[in-house]
Amino acid sequence: MKQKVWALVAVLGLGIAAGAQAADTIKIGLMAPMTGSWASEGQGMKKIVELLAEQQNAKGGVLGKQIEIVTEDDGGDPRTASLAAQRLTTKGVAAVVGTYGSAVTEASQNIYDEAGIPQVANGSTAIRLTEKGFKKFFRTAPRDDEQGRMAAQTIAKLGFKKIAILHDSSAYAKGLADEANALLKKSGANVVFFDALTPKENDYTAILTKLKGANPDVVLFTGYYPEAGLLLKQKKGMNWAVPFIGGDATNNVDLVKLAGKEAAAGYYFLSPPQPQDLDTADAKAFLADYQKKHNELPPSIWAVLAGDGFRAVAAGIAGAKSTDGEKVAAYLHKDLKNFSGLSGAISFDAKGDREGEVYRLYKVDGEGKFVLQK
Repeated sequence: MKQKVWALVAVLGLGIAAGAQAADTIKIGLMAPMTGSWASEGQGMKKIVELLAEQQNAKGGVLGKQIEIVTEDDGGDPRTASLAAQRLTTKGVAAVVGTYGSAVTEASQNIYDEAGIPQVANGSTAIRLTEKGFKKFFRTAPRDDEQGRMAAQTIAKLGFKKIAILHDSSAYAKGLADEANALLKKSGANVVFFDALTPKENDYTAILTKLKGANPDVVLFTGYYPEAGLLLKQKKGMNWAVPFIGGDATNNVDLVKLAGKEAAAGYYFLSPPQPQDLDTADAKAFLADYQKKHNELPPSIWAVLAGDGFRAVAAGIAGAKSTDGEKVAAYLHKDLKNFSGLSGAISFDAKGDREGEVYRLYKVDGEGKFVLQK
C-alpha cells in the first residue's frame, strides 16, 4: 500500500513539474503543410518561424519567458486542417501562425475563434476570410481583390486583348478568378474562356486543348504552383507558345523544378516581393542568418509572411503584456501600427487585413530565376 502511495505521489510530482515547466514558456502554434503537395511551403514556414523564435529567445524571449513553437501538420488539406487546429487548441498555445492556402485556413478559423486563440495566416488571400467578423483572425498576406485589380491592370499594360481564365475551384483560385473576370469585363476586355481544372492530376492536356481552341492572347491561371508547373511543361509539349500569367500561389521555386527551365521561361506571376527583393535592414539581416543556417533562401515570400506573423504575435503578446487572446487581438488591431516586418511595415485594419499595397509583377527568365519587373 505504501508503495502505491509513493508511486501516486511520484506521478503527481511529475505532473506538477511538467506543468511548472510548461508555464515557464510561452507556446506559439504553427499550422503548416509539412506534407503533401505544398510541403516545401510548410518546411520553409517552419524553418523561418523556428529561427525567429530562436533569435527572440536569445534576447530574453517575451514577458521574461522563452518561446516554444508547437507545430501541427495540416497536409495542405481542409479535412486534416480542422484536426490540426483542434490539436493545437489543446496544447496551451497563446496564438497560432499559419496556414498556407485559403481553403485550409478557412477550415480552421472557427475552431481558433471559439477557443479564443488569435490566428495570423500567411498564405491565405481569399476575400471572404476577413468578411466573417472573426475578431481574432489576421493575415500578413494581402487580399485577392487587390490582386485581381493588379491582374487586370497588368494584362491591360502588357497589351493582351483576348484573355482565358483558368482556376481550380478552390476558395482562393475561384475567388481570384471571379474578381479578375469582373474587372476585365468592366474594362471592356474580351474574356474568351473561363473554366476550372481538377488539382493534383498528372495530365492536363485535355484542358490545355480546350484552352488552345479558344485562341487567347494570354492565359491567367489563378491556381497553385504544382499545377502551374505541370501546365507549363505540358503546354510546351504541345508546342503552344501562348504566355501564361499566374496568381501569387504560383510563387514558389518548385514551379521551375516541375516545369523545367525552358518551359517556365517567360512565365509571369503576381506576388508580394520575393525574399531576395526585400530591402529593409531587418529583412536583409534575417535572410543572411537564414542562408547561413540552411544554405538556401526561403522557398517563397509566403514562408517569410509566416515569419511576419510570428513577429506580429510576439509583439502583440509583449505589447498587451499578456497571453490572453482578447488582449493580444485588441493590441494587434489598435496598437500595432507600421510594425517593422520582414516584408515591410505591418498594420492591421478592423477586419484583420494587412493595410497597404504589396503586389509586384515577376517574370521567369531563361535560367529559371524570378525577375522583378520594373
